[in-house]
This record gives sequence, C-alpha cells and structure tokens, in this order.
Amino acid sequence: MTSRRDALKSLLLGSMIVSAPNSLGALAAAASDSGQPLRIPPVLTGDWHNGVREFFLTLQAGTTRFYRDVDTPTWGINGSYLGPTLRMRDGDPVRLHVHNQLDEQSVLHWHGMDVPARADGGPNQQVLPGDTWSPAFQVRQPAASCWYHSHTMHLSGPQVYKGLAGMLIIDDDSSDQLDLPSDYGVDDIPVIIQDRIFDADGNMVYPERMEDHMVGVRGDTIVVNGTLNPIFRASTGRIRLRLLNAANARNFTLALSNGQRFWQIATDNGLMEAPVELTQLVLTPGERAEIIVDTRGTEAFKLINVPVPPSNVPHYGLFTELLMQMDRQAFDILTLQPSGESTTGSPPTLPQQLAHIDWIPREAATRTRRMLLQMGEGQGNGGGLGGGPRSRKEFGGWGGGVHKINGRKMDMNYIEATIIAGTTEIWEIANETPMIHPFHIHKVHFQILERNGEPPLPSERGLKDTVNVPAQGSVKVIAKFTGPGDPITTYMFHCHILEHEDHGMMGQFIIV
Repeated sequence: MTSRRDALKSLLLGSMIVSAPNSLGALAAAASDSGQPLRIPPVLTGDWHNGVREFFLTLQAGTTRFYRDVDTPTWGINGSYLGPTLRMRDGDPVRLHVHNQLDEQSVLHWHGMDVPARADGGPNQQVLPGDTWSPAFQVRQPAASCWYHSHTMHLSGPQVYKGLAGMLIIDDDSSDQLDLPSDYGVDDIPVIIQDRIFDADGNMVYPERMEDHMVGVRGDTIVVNGTLNPIFRASTGRIRLRLLNAANARNFTLALSNGQRFWQIATDNGLMEAPVELTQLVLTPGERAEIIVDTRGTEAFKLINVPVPPSNVPHYGLFTELLMQMDRQAFDILTLQPSGESTTGSPPTLPQQLAHIDWIPREAATRTRRMLLQMGEGQGNGGGLGGGPRSRKEFGGWGGGVHKINGRKMDMNYIEATIIAGTTEIWEIANETPMIHPFHIHKVHFQILERNGEPPLPSERGLKDTVNVPAQGSVKVIAKFTGPGDPITTYMFHCHILEHEDHGMMGQFIIV
C-alpha cells in the first residue's frame, strides 16, 4: 500500500521544477486532497499588569502539517508556524517580551507601528539565543491591520520564510462605532498570503541560487495562514478580509474568480475615508488592505491571483530572463463557500464615511530627499547609473551582486538622514532598476503624492508604510516624522523584497 508520504515524494520527484520557483505546479492540490479549512491564528490580547498590557512571545522551532500526514520542520512564534494575532487598542501602554529559543539570533519588527526607535525591532536590536527583549511603547495610531516579522541583519528572508511572522490588529473607538464585520474568525478574517517551496519529503526549501536572490525568493506553492488549499465557509452575507502580502518577494494581483466586485475599506495603516469599489487589487510584499466581500448565495468562488502581462524589458541576460516570467502565474489563493443567503435585493451596505484623514499639504514639507534604488554592478555588471542598453548587453544583464540605495550597500555605521522631530518631509523614491521594489519606511505613516507624475491609485488613498515603486519609475510620498527623538537608535528604510533587504537595499535614519 502506498503511503501519503510516498505519494507526495513521487509527485515532487516528478516535478523538481521547484528549482525554478516561478512556475506554480499542481502539487498542493494533489497533496492536500480537496482542500482544508482555513486556519485562523489565535488572538493574543495580552495581560494587564500594573497598568500595562503585556504580551509574551517565544520564537521557537517546531513541525507543521501543511500536507495532511507529513511533519514539516518550521519556525513559529508561540507555535510551530507563524504567530498569534496580536490585538491592542489606540492609547494602550504596551510591553512585549520576545524570548528567543532558536539557535540563532533574531528580533521582531512591529511593521506599521509608530513606536520609539528603541522599541522598533531591527538590525540594532538583535535577541541572542536564550535572551529576552522587552520593548515598551504606547499605541498611538488609528485602527489598522499591521503585522510583525523577523528583521534580522542578513537573515530576514530565511527567518520569515521559516515562519517568523504574524498579524497585529489595532482597534480604536471610532472604528468600533462603524457597521463593519468585526467578529474575528467569523466575518473578520486574517488572510496572510505566502508562497513556499517544498521538497520530496515535504520539507520547506529556502533556495540559495543566485537567481532567487537577484529577484527575490518566489515559491511554487501558496499557503494562507499556513494552510494549503484553504477553504473558508462563510456564515454571514458579507465578510471582511484583512489581506497581508507576507511573501518574501512575490507581488499579488488579487481578484475574485466569479468576476464580482468587492470594496476596499483600508490601506496599510488604517481605514480609508470611504469604501472603494474594485475588481482587482495589487499588493506588493509588506502591503496590507482590508476588503469587504459579498458572500451571499450558494456557489463557491475563489480569491485568485491574476497574472500580469509579460515585461517589456529588453532581453539582455539572465536577470531580464527572470523578469520576463515574474508574476505571470495564475493561481488560487482562498476558496470562499458562501453563506447560502438569498442574493436578491441590494448588496450589503457599508458606511459611506469610514474615517477622517488629515491630508498633509505639500507646502508643509521642509525638505525633499531622493532615494535611489539600485541593483547590478555585481554578477554580470550593468545596471545602475550610466548603464545603457548597450552596456547591459555586452556585460551580461543587470546583474544581482549588489543591492543598494543612493549608491551605498547597507552599512550599520552609516546614517543616511538625521531628521528633526516634528518636521515634515517629502521622499522621492526613484527606481533605477527594471523590476518593482516595495519600499518600506519604519515608524512613519505616509501619504502617496504621485507615481511617475500621476496621482496615486484609488486603492492607495490612505495612510501607508510600504509603497509599490514601479520599474524605472518614481514615487513621491509625504510624512511627518514625529518624536520622541533618539540620537542613538536608528530606524530603517528598505526594499521589502526580503532578499534585497538582506543583500544591502536598506538604509538608516534617526529622529532627533
């Protein structure tokens, strides 16, 4: 009798295309039968002690059953893979105790949180094996879907890939009053989207090929909240999906398989002013969005990824070969089984006013900074300043050996910007490469002013901390850099393709 493990092996051995992770196979469907209920991460609300909400988080190794009877070695936070959903409120004094039970240093960054530099979590705040780090801060931001993940120097990519990430939800009084789905796990659903590679034994594989680190690691199997082929069975006529692109490098163009519309209600850092009706939504790594989906009826449908058209980048070597295939795969993400309610009548209603956003006028900025995202001048040469098509053709493409910002690879001893607390700045992020880079700024919640001289998309009209910077294009954002000042501890800004961050496309700023 053939065991499921043997069947999995033969499936995988017959499709060792995993060495070329840009092509998605049918492995997940075959190995997990007809689908599995979507895992809902447990909620951790913390314990009140002496007027402070305390959270206890343990980084640990374990095993996870992605495939039904195969134990896959993984890492997690308070569990074997991913972490609990942390839930806190605007105004809460918070302390998080991060204990490292792993065999290498790590740290957690509170992505999207406006926190003091010493509590931010990054390369300056590593937690050695056996140690505990206990950052403290007061939550001071509106309701939002944020997240937390490893931000270890040179190791963010493999550590997040193994499972060191989770969702962080902020609540506030204003959002509590809105008629929005808010029953966690019932009609308010976290959707943490990742792509992974599994070998013939069901082990998760983090590839080390040069090609994967040039464009970022992309897997051939989709997992949502750590679930293969997930199914969510709705019990209500509308649901709220808190979408998080937690992939290392893959961009997602999200849509519903039946073509129906949905309503976006939030960007990275909070509710939008009004719902935006959409049929597609692009999320680059690190970006979040909240959407409302009509789940009346009886016919199942899916949240899917829509392939993008092929790149028009001239073909000059390996790097551009990879670009020609990037994000061109169509695949299913999450099956939605409707509630069975009648579809007659109008779709579910939503508040027309969700939030008030204090838009920052351009004239409030006292300085404009330019951040140049650069690759190349490594393996294959080419790319970067002064590299035209002829030089790329002669020297082998855009290369991939160096990832840098403003001509500099990440240097712990170099501070790119010193910013006075309370001042407002415009950052122009210019992409000198032929691929998209998601650009993340720690601490601040910025507003997008323009992309290639045009206004931001309707789906981006809100508070953001990560922005899609188009190939050979630019984006301007504006933000107020609030205190407290800290002349010693730095914040980071970087490409959120984790392999690019690990290989140098990152810089530091301080607020004084």
